[in-house]
Amino acid sequence: MRIDLHAHSSVSDGTDTPEQVVEYAVAAELDVLALTDHDTVGGLAAAAARVPPRFTLVPGMELSCSHDGASVHLLAYLFDAEHPGLAAELRRIRADRVVRAQKTVERLRDESIAVTWERVREIASADPGARPAPMGGEEVVGRPHIARAIVEAGAARDVQDAFDRWIGAGRPAYLARYAPDPVRAVALVREAGGVCALAHPARGEGAVSGAVPDFLVERMVGAGLGGIEADHPSHDEAEQAYWRSRATELAVVVTGSSDDHGELTGRRLGYRTTAPEAFSRLIEPATGAALITGGTGPGRAVGSG
Repeated sequence: MRIDLHAHSSVSDGTDTPEQVVEYAVAAELDVLALTDHDTVGGLAAAAARVPPRFTLVPGMELSCSHDGASVHLLAYLFDAEHPGLAAELRRIRADRVVRAQKTVERLRDESIAVTWERVREIASADPGARPAPMGGEEVVGRPHIARAIVEAGAARDVQDAFDRWIGAGRPAYLARYAPDPVRAVALVREAGGVCALAHPARGEGAVSGAVPDFLVERMVGAGLGGIEADHPSHDEAEQAYWRSRATELAVVVTGSSDDHGELTGRRLGYRTTAPEAFSRLIEPATGAALITGGTGPGRAVGSG
């Protein structure tokens, strides 16, 4: 059984619609896929409608958190999306993301870069007729959408160059935004009946101890964290080994995922996978939603237990 627990669609910062993500997952010979758009389950219904027999879709999202000014990302699965506390937190995150994006565009224009808010929204929405609105109706606009607009404007070679020159941390148009504390976020997801894994803990850092401090991971485990995404495409062998070891020491499961963003990452679904026994152990405590298998509608997945 091939299981990929981290993938994005055009509902957040991927390039493929939720339906296409499922189709590519089937073509990649995956058996289980988690749709984990940033801070929203807005693509779940469309993805669920395309699930074929003998294929399982895991309702999820990638929750944006912050600790001491550094980003920490949490993969949440099988939670009740209507849980009042979690839903309110997601609305706040998404609203602030849009405000930051608007202000970032203003800063870019101050730098004489011909990026408009209208074009960024067009990129973020992809094909409005083909994709569902995000949960709650709010826009989900992120820095990757702005980066693509910067490339279109001729101010960067590619998306990574746009981050390096303009919108990455410490660059001229960078702005911080609201994100919850990761320990509190883990607790919120657990209250909503969901389960969590720490996403790409070493990404962007050279040291094998990774970007997420050990003491913070321990606190997250204490709040209910169930897994660590040690097997991520951005992790080198030393980082992968380190986080596998930490997962064992902390008695949580090791997950593996592609973190696919469609065309932006070369459509790499299934490049890293999660062992079936680890997946079973990770989701065993979940009560907030159900897996979606072929022939099962989205209503089962977003309701309670």
